Amino acid sequence: MAKEKILSVNNLVINFKTDNGILKAVRNVSFDLYKGETLCIVGESGSGKSVTSKAIMGILANNSIVEGGNIMYRGENLLEVSEEEFYKIRGHRIGMIFQDPLSSLNPIVRIGKQITEATLLNSDKLRLMYNDLISDDLIKYKNTLAKMQIEIDNEKKQTNEYIIELNSKEGLTDEEKAKNKELIKQKKAELKEFIKKTKAEYTEKAKGYKQVLDVTKKDARLKVKDYKEKTNKEHADKLKELRAKKSSAGSREEKDNVKKEIEAENIAYMDKLKITKAEAKKRAVEIMREVGIPQPELRFNEYPFQFSGGMRQRIVIAIALTASPEILICDEPTTALDVTIQAQILELINRIKAERNLSCIFITHDLGVVPNMADRVAVMYAGKIVETGTADEIFYDPRHPYTWALLSSIPDVDSKEKLEAIPGTPPNMIYPPKGDAFAPRSKYAMNIDFREEPPTFKITDTHYASTWLLDPRAPKVEMPKIVSERIKKSLEEDESDE
Repeated sequence: MAKEKILSVNNLVINFKTDNGILKAVRNVSFDLYKGETLCIVGESGSGKSVTSKAIMGILANNSIVEGGNIMYRGENLLEVSEEEFYKIRGHRIGMIFQDPLSSLNPIVRIGKQITEATLLNSDKLRLMYNDLISDDLIKYKNTLAKMQIEIDNEKKQTNEYIIELNSKEGLTDEEKAKNKELIKQKKAELKEFIKKTKAEYTEKAKGYKQVLDVTKKDARLKVKDYKEKTNKEHADKLKELRAKKSSAGSREEKDNVKKEIEAENIAYMDKLKITKAEAKKRAVEIMREVGIPQPELRFNEYPFQFSGGMRQRIVIAIALTASPEILICDEPTTALDVTIQAQILELINRIKAERNLSCIFITHDLGVVPNMADRVAVMYAGKIVETGTADEIFYDPRHPYTWALLSSIPDVDSKEKLEAIPGTPPNMIYPPKGDAFAPRSKYAMNIDFREEPPTFKITDTHYASTWLLDPRAPKVEMPKIVSERIKKSLEEDESDE
């Protein structure tokens, strides 16, 4: 049975404007995420892992430039949707756990308030009902305007780059300067015409969507009004019935029982109209218990500093789960924790993932935590995915020298081989190296690695690597002894367990 693809990143390119130049953070990254699986993205700091995840969440910094590619979620490109639609996706459908729980929490706000905040902000059920009824038509309208602006901004950017390039040329003759001036004038005229044409085209589309939206809003208001009137009438009739019952009650016990029924009816009535603080607290306490926080009713009113690092991370996970997302992005969630607590948090994420059938993107620089988490692994270096495969393929049959280097540097109490540190430092991505970016740090690099970027070679249907060592013309190279010995030992242990 084919797996359901829930998210697809295709040829994503992200740069950042800096004082020193354009930093190329993500370079043609592509991967898919399937329903119920965990994809681990591994690599050193600065390899582009977190930037990719922030692009999915729509929280890139203001100096970022998305040069190309798309992020497809439920048939839509997240790079083109309006902020109104992203508001419905971010947190609600795609949740995120950040690496430092202390900086993720407000130190002067009680834990309970931070967990219930999102729930209470959306507590008006009549407003939520109205928003749901108009959602599809509103998103079509807003997305049309957003796409129009994206096209205009892209054209403006290309025009500005063209003008800057012409103006930067030196040593030109008067004739050449005059020609460039005319070209710039022509380019500006073309931009003006493009903006006019694009606005006319999209405004016409938006006009149609707006007309439909206006009708939908009118119908939604009537439905919400009918629901409210029906609910109010049912509540009033029920109270009238209960008060009559209370008046005719003979004993004190009967009157007390009816009083309890009236209280229950009032609570049920309020529950139909809004999420009360009591209901929000009840949900928060349930989630706190789910993530393993002891005595959640008592700890609900405590501050972040009263919790340990591991408990704070559990609170951050609880906040991410309040809206029941279907995708959970974990950005190095165990980095600030000691080894024992790391294991507990990883076990917790695995348990919640299984119970809720979540799809998970787990980002880490530590390959040591990956075997317990991953279904598939993507290894990133210098903004590119250099190797991808199932967890077994990456750990038992690694092919890229960078993957070997990462595996060689994992501490292992059973290994007799000396750990191999990765020499050098990651490249400055303002000036990305030519060819294979890992070549300057690799003892397996060939001359071609410094001249040409390697293509992606297929090893199996699920295993790919971008290294010239997989070219049929390349010399035969063995992986480091420390890696091969570990693989051999691990396979022997698996056989003995059977």
